[in-house]
Amino acid sequence: MDNHQETYSLEENFARLEETMGQLEREDLPLEEAFRAYSEGMTILKQCNEQIDRVEKQVLKLNESGELEVFDNGSIDV
Repeated sequence: MDNHQETYSLEENFARLEETMGQLEREDLPLEEAFRAYSEGMTILKQCNEQIDRVEKQVLKLNESGELEVFDNGSIDV
């Protein structure tokens, strides 16, 4: 396995994760393949979490004077 990591969109990573979960649900999956699929799934899950964290940091909100400000990870009054 090389150190080059492909970049996937969040949607693509969710699809990859769903596919990996489908592999793990197979009853006839050999143990070695199950370990590989589990490891791959955990890697994809980590990538999803990192992508979601990046998006959360980019979320903007309007303040009371109508100006955009960066979302501070606190609650937003709706």
